[in-house]
Amino acid sequence: MQTPALSSRLVRTVAMTLLCMGIGMPAFAGSFDVEDGCSPDEVSEVSRLYVDEQLVATFRLDQEHATQTAHVETPMGRTTHSYALCGEITIRRPEGKVEIHQVSGEGVLHEPDGHHLVALGARNFTQFYLADPDDPEVAERHPGPSSLCAPPTS
Repeated sequence: MQTPALSSRLVRTVAMTLLCMGIGMPAFAGSFDVEDGCSPDEVSEVSRLYVDEQLVATFRLDQEHATQTAHVETPMGRTTHSYALCGEITIRRPEGKVEIHQVSGEGVLHEPDGHHLVALGARNFTQFYLADPDDPEVAERHPGPSSLCAPPTS
């Protein structure tokens, strides 16, 4: 039978060994940044960024917090990643009317490590996608909304 002190020491030793070996923790090879910002006619925005179907960032924007940047780490051995953007944008029309738009989009990132991507909306907030203004080959967008963003049905 082990004493509590010996048992505690053994657990710490095993945990440190596993940590040093990297077991149980993904190894990250690189990273990229994604910036989201309010357009001039947006009142607010709440959007989510998924990379490889995992939620990696939530952006909450308004007039006082007009931009936000998320740092995304990528796993070792992967150079291509799927992405989806999902959100709700509240805009004010020139005549003062407020509208809420559900927005979503998806695509593929090709070797995004080290890049600074921006979230963009187009066509009256019906398209939502990532782009790198300096390298258009990094972000490929797929037409239509993302199935990952579909509201749950009962």
